[in-house]
Amino acid sequence: MLLKSKKEEIIKELEKTIKESESLVFVNFHGLKVSDETVLRRSLRNEGVGYKVSRKTLLARALKGKAEGEIPELTGEVAIAYSKDEIAGPREIYNFQKAHKAKGVILNILGGIFQGKFINGEKMIELAMIPSREVLLSKLAFLLQSPMQRLAIAVGEVAKKK
Repeated sequence: MLLKSKKEEIIKELEKTIKESESLVFVNFHGLKVSDETVLRRSLRNEGVGYKVSRKTLLARALKGKAEGEIPELTGEVAIAYSKDEIAGPREIYNFQKAHKAKGVILNILGGIFQGKFINGEKMIELAMIPSREVLLSKLAFLLQSPMQRLAIAVGEVAKKK
């Protein structure tokens, strides 16, 4: 049993984490093996995403008044993934879940905080599917290159005929 002072310290730490992060993802990690969680933490850390396991009651106290709307239902064992990048947290949790699904690893995105609002799990998964900035920029570059390439081919064909 935790002492009241320890609980207050944990709540303050959670409040600081919530305040400093741009997005927050609530993750149900029921049945996750320690070895899989170690791999998860390492991969999240490499992408600049933090990960904390917390008691639901302490997390609910820390979340009170931190965002608009209603807190999604937090069922099972709950952890939070947080990041300064708005999309990195949901994307990395989703990618880990997808990559390790065959091994039987089960991570459920319960919801989160995005742009100062509580959102449900479905919306958070939609955000997770948005490609990274680098991928979007490369797609944009390809789209811009394609018409120029076609124009160059057309001009080259006209030059051959003359």
